[in-house]
Amino acid sequence: MSTEHYADTAGRAVMETIRAYGVTTIFGIPGTHNLELYRPLAELGIRAVTNRHEQGSGYGADGWAQQTGLPGVVITTSGPGLQNAMSAIGTAFCESRPLLVISPGVPRGEEFRDVGTLHETKDASAMVAAIAEWSRRVSSAAEAVDAVHDAFALFRSGRPRPVHIEIPLDVLEAPAAINGGARAARPAPRADKLDRDAVARAVDLLAGARNPVIVTGGGAAHAVREVTALAERLSAPVLTTLNGKATLDERHPLSLGSNLRLAAAREVAESADVLIVLGSKLGSAELWAPSLEAGGAVVRVDISAAQLHKNLEATVGIVGPCAAVVDALLDALPIEERPAPDLEPHRAAIAAEARAALPGTVELAEHIAAGLPADAIVAGDSSQIVYLGLANVMRQARPHSLLYTPTYATLGYGLPAAIGARIAAPERPVVAVLGDGALMFSVNELATAVEQRLGLVVVCVDNGGYAEIRQNEVDRGIDPIGVDLVQPDWVALATAFGGAGCRVESLAEVAPTIRAAIAAGGVQLVHIPQAALDRPGTSRGDS
Repeated sequence: MSTEHYADTAGRAVMETIRAYGVTTIFGIPGTHNLELYRPLAELGIRAVTNRHEQGSGYGADGWAQQTGLPGVVITTSGPGLQNAMSAIGTAFCESRPLLVISPGVPRGEEFRDVGTLHETKDASAMVAAIAEWSRRVSSAAEAVDAVHDAFALFRSGRPRPVHIEIPLDVLEAPAAINGGARAARPAPRADKLDRDAVARAVDLLAGARNPVIVTGGGAAHAVREVTALAERLSAPVLTTLNGKATLDERHPLSLGSNLRLAAAREVAESADVLIVLGSKLGSAELWAPSLEAGGAVVRVDISAAQLHKNLEATVGIVGPCAAVVDALLDALPIEERPAPDLEPHRAAIAAEARAALPGTVELAEHIAAGLPADAIVAGDSSQIVYLGLANVMRQARPHSLLYTPTYATLGYGLPAAIGARIAAPERPVVAVLGDGALMFSVNELATAVEQRLGLVVVCVDNGGYAEIRQNEVDRGIDPIGVDLVQPDWVALATAFGGAGCRVESLAEVAPTIRAAIAAGGVQLVHIPQAALDRPGTSRGDS
């Protein structure tokens, strides 16, 4: 293939268009069929991160996206490469994360032939469409570029969710014949005008409220200033989902943290005379309850009209970006002195409930949190140390500082997400905290972190396997099966990948060991065997 003849392929046009929107990093694995997408990356100033599995590419792109505010971009090859990324695509859909996946496809005219070509897939686009916001198989370079523009229009004006563009191999490798102007970023779609009548009705409710409460989800994460101003104007406590964690600085006097999974926190929301829900569908996976009830009126704000009455009927529903809607509410709300609510009894009840759920895990989480810098980004898997520990005890100052997937609840997310976050935010310390079972889902990504020369700390909380599932089996009268896992020598494993590792033997060592690992730089693994911490005579003193 002549480099000169193919210098301006459809692959180049697509990547130029993506670069025009500000994306500087892509995640993926080069393969036989996707090389024309990789060819222009260096010239365009796009960093290519080669993960050790395409699932890790999707999760790395998600971690990167949460720090930059731009969509994560993944390039896969056809067939198995795309299929390997499906878990990440499903995660992005459930968690409302912006993800653009680009893959080659069988040439035009070769669809459904079933003749045994390399990576042949029956219907790749339909496969992805089943779990993504949309999947589009294009038939020309111009269609491919238009699909990129459509993806960014969605990411900038609608509910962010994953999209997939399949480019037939004969289109991908052919000259593009598209002028440079067509590859330039397009202006963001004009926002629809707010429903001023709905805003006025919401203002009437809020102005008369004596016990308002605010609940924020991931859809409000870009409205920190506005949410803070609304909470202070109303003297309203703020509760968040895990995806909305730190929409209000969790050290703020009005914050009750990301604790909606605890009954004591839900009780605060349910007792409000006006409940304001910003950017959340209030799903059961975020609540650990069938639904959030409401004792008074409900004002809901969401970018998607389909969300306004989902799981909780709204008295007033307002469609629009949370920042713009809250600004409109603030403009119309009277400025008046409101007494500050006494939240200490609620904080005590929430903390007591969290500790009662799994006291040893919560205590360990407190020691881990004590070792984290205030500006740390923490990436976690669906591990007990995260959802029963750190999510409750960490007090974070800004959104997207806990990378987690509360709805899809995947294993294998935390380490690659931490890699993406560290690349996007090199000025902030990044720590992945996850269980031993979860780490084994993506332990190969330690090689990616070393290869990318990242400073990254991985805290492996080793409870011997799938401890929660083991308990589930026991509770059902099932003799434990498939849950007690063989453990590697974690320190040696980290060293074998080119990093360093250490093992702690007491709670008192946890925080200083994490601090030392962060200071040391490079890829560091801290192994915390819970069985060793629970041995009689083991020090459990404060660090």
